[in-house]
Amino acid sequence: MSDGSRTSRMRRTSVWLEERTGTRRRAAGSGQTEGLDREKITAAAVRLLDTEGLAKFSMRRLAAHLGVTAMSVYWYVDRKDDLLELALDAVEGELEVPDADAEDVDWRDQLRQSAYALRGLLRRHPWASGTLGSFLNVGPSAMSFQLGVRRVLLRSGLPEQQADGALAALFSFVYGHAAVEASWHRRCSEAGVSSQDCVDALRSTVGVRPEYAECGDGGEGVRAEAVRPVEQRDFGVALDCVVAGIEAMARYGRGAAPWDRAAPVIPPQPPAPEDR
Repeated sequence: MSDGSRTSRMRRTSVWLEERTGTRRRAAGSGQTEGLDREKITAAAVRLLDTEGLAKFSMRRLAAHLGVTAMSVYWYVDRKDDLLELALDAVEGELEVPDADAEDVDWRDQLRQSAYALRGLLRRHPWASGTLGSFLNVGPSAMSFQLGVRRVLLRSGLPEQQADGALAALFSFVYGHAAVEASWHRRCSEAGVSSQDCVDALRSTVGVRPEYAECGDGGEGVRAEAVRPVEQRDFGVALDCVVAGIEAMARYGRGAAPWDRAAPVIPPQPPAPEDR
């Protein structure tokens, strides 16, 4: 745990891995602003991130958004990364923790509902996709949701030792889909065109290629339909594949991994003609 020094604070991997006292060790009147606290700063950061995105976010812009000096913000958070972690966990608090004790609800449906809820969260806050791979994501809201989904997953009958891997498969699928979707919209925005304009351009070029003729009856409309933006792709079908994989592992077992299997016994072969 941190000793409170600046060096220690800068070397830490997560704001959630350091106990932080309520009072900063600074001289009175050096930056504390009346009516401002960590929760209000975090909420303002979320609003700014939603509006301007991760790339434009800075402590100085946040301070201007709050109408205070940058030093006033640093009274409550040590650095920008800490605030991004706080903001990420704040939006994850929007997720409803599934009830693993609900016997009248199928665990498969609960996993699907949780995946769709997470996807919806990442669509409402596209910047969050860019932070999930950068931070440990072990805040209280994140852990509550993850543990709740894990308990649901265990209702499948999957062995405890395989639960974390299955959970990673589910979440990684949603994170990856959301990251691609966010990148698509960001790229369109940077190009100064709408997502629909990008789709229309794809359909008029890629969609008319011969390889798309095998889609449906090969008509132009069907070929164009094969080129769709990421949010219209079959998220549900892909999610069903993940859930089906978890169910198959729970029902039939993982089986021996290739490196666990004994080397096959190769029966003696007749000598080649030149060796006779």
